[in-house]
Amino acid sequence: MAESMAYEGTGYEVVEEEPPELLARNLVSASYLLAGATAFFFVAFVFAYFYLRSLNNGGMWKPKGVDASIGWGTAIVACYVLSALLVRLGLTDHRALRRDQWRLKGLAALLVGVAGLVLQIVGWTQQSFGPTDGGFASVYFGWTAYLFLFVLGTLLWLEMTLATSLRYRRIETGAPPPGRASGDPHRTAHDIRDPLSLVRGELVGLSFYWTFLAAIALITWIVLYLI
Repeated sequence: MAESMAYEGTGYEVVEEEPPELLARNLVSASYLLAGATAFFFVAFVFAYFYLRSLNNGGMWKPKGVDASIGWGTAIVACYVLSALLVRLGLTDHRALRRDQWRLKGLAALLVGVAGLVLQIVGWTQQSFGPTDGGFASVYFGWTAYLFLFVLGTLLWLEMTLATSLRYRRIETGAPPPGRASGDPHRTAHDIRDPLSLVRGELVGLSFYWTFLAAIALITWIVLYLI
């Protein structure tokens, strides 16, 4: 029978000083899994688009006057793609130890991404149709709404990574005293050895996923606005 590691009197040392490389790999792997789940989610909208388009019951797939604005769609997707590109460039800066440049690009990526979300909200109000005006309208609003939520979540991820980097920007390595972040004064060491080094792992995973989601946004633009 395996010996239990948790018993009365167990010290913090059993959960302290985990190699940061291990968690960094886990973060990157998690971004791959998240990308796979995201792809399966949006495949449902691609299927709905082409299936309802092929049926066109009662000519209600795309009634007269139901056309999504290419201008609004282009502006929105351009913001998403530019934001993802800036994060990718920021990762390159971080790897080259140009931390200040990464923070500037990260902040710019966050602002551009938020601008894309604002444009999407305004764009919905500028369309000449509602979600009940045919099959295309239903797919359009459902698809863009969920893309909005996925992008919002990704930008929150970016904001937290950027906030950590900014908060501890004067510390090149290591971290503040153990327990400061958690408010536990009894900690003698960090859970993760050199926890600030995980910003790199966060950036690798974030950059991959944001690039992947921007590619989905491009597909969305082609299907909803060009086809």
